[in-house]
Amino acid sequence: MTNTDGAIHIELTVNGQARAADAEVRTTLADFLRHDLGLTGTHLGCEHGVCGACTVLVDGDEVRSCLMLAVQAVGGEVTTVEGLAPPDGLHPVQEAFWERHGFQCGFCTPGFVMATVALLRDQPDADEEAIREALSGNICRCTGYESIVNGVLLAADKLREIAKSTSTEGAAS
Repeated sequence: MTNTDGAIHIELTVNGQARAADAEVRTTLADFLRHDLGLTGTHLGCEHGVCGACTVLVDGDEVRSCLMLAVQAVGGEVTTVEGLAPPDGLHPVQEAFWERHGFQCGFCTPGFVMATVALLRDQPDADEEAIREALSGNICRCTGYESIVNGVLLAADKLREIAKSTSTEGAAS
């Protein structure tokens, strides 16, 4: 519903919590997350959907939040980099990036992490070629990509180990 000042009330679920705010109809999801909800982990690089720094998950799909309007996400579920980690640590993808030094300045890292989460959810056994292809839309100007790819490979190992231990525990019940 549009307010008298031209803003629209936007309600969605972000990182598992119901969130709402008023924003102009032309507000991008990236700006809404950063400015209206205070979630600054989503970075804006090119603002043309080319660099991948603004990557988030919307209803499980990897999207460039600089290209999506906030009103397009109304009623949806958005996951940002802030929503990945459990309260007492890091998400396995974040741990793997840390352990393999998959970042330098860190500006592109949230986008790479979110793209990796989506990749490994869909392709848990992704090989180096699949990883490079999946992440080819994310740009890093610092690392040379080797440490990022190594981080993704380690993250895949970590997630497989978690899945294996979870299935083993379930079978023992």
